[in-house]
Amino acid sequence: MLKTLKLVGLIEGISFLVILFVTMPMKYLFSMPELNKPVGMAHGVLFIAYVILVIMVGIDRKWTKSAIGWSLFASVIPFGTFFAEKKFFK
Repeated sequence: MLKTLKLVGLIEGISFLVILFVTMPMKYLFSMPELNKPVGMAHGVLFIAYVILVIMVGIDRKWTKSAIGWSLFASVIPFGTFFAEKKFFK
């Protein structure tokens, strides 16, 4: 399950960066909103999977509430899931 969490965290982090630095500028600077819906939907599914996996792995591996909380918080800041992978997903 930890390997799955690492993979989902990596893909979720990349999808978040794609939204921030590719699809949102395309939508607002170039009036091209077409990519927002599919990328946003994929990111949403990955985000939910990441949250569920963090909780499941955290309980299974007996992480502290703080480690689970920081891992969850990492999903809402750019590059956060990459930091969480290095710090918590060992």
